Amino acid sequence: MSSRLRERFKTEGIPALMKRLGRKNPMAVPRLAKVTLNIGLGEASQNAKLLDVAVQELGLITGQKAVVTRAKKSIANFKIRKGMPIGCCVTLRGDVMYEFVDRLCSVVMPRVRDFKGLPPNSFDGRGNYTMGLKDQLVFPEIDYTRVDKIKGLNITFTTSARNDEEGRELLKMLGVPLRGQRE
Repeated sequence: MSSRLRERFKTEGIPALMKRLGRKNPMAVPRLAKVTLNIGLGEASQNAKLLDVAVQELGLITGQKAVVTRAKKSIANFKIRKGMPIGCCVTLRGDVMYEFVDRLCSVVMPRVRDFKGLPPNSFDGRGNYTMGLKDQLVFPEIDYTRVDKIKGLNITFTTSARNDEEGRELLKMLGVPLRGQRE
């Protein structure tokens, strides 16, 4: 079973991107490679329970178990030692990824207060886009009565685009609401 967004991208998106980017081969069109969700919890070094809750919430949001990320090096000012758990992340690929992007653009983004679109300058120079959410309560899977601490999360769209302009066109085609886009 393929997702709704993936089918729409195959039938409408690829031909439109071929025309817009001037490509003759459909395999040369940029595609979404993966979506990574990350919650960084520096205070997890003092309170391990926070990390368990974050892993559970990220699992609810994505439908996939989160991996605990550990500190790469010690930082004395933050009382962090190498190997301490400091966050969690999930990498989505395939149908699960397209399903998540569809839900993010059609359900979650409209729930963000005073939402005017995502900033168009958050590309990294290679067509990948990173956005941040201030709280996890905008996801309908999270029961706000059980939330003890509001945690922000980063979402990274990794694409096969060669530059930011191709990445921007791809995200527009997928329905990601970038600020300043008129269509």
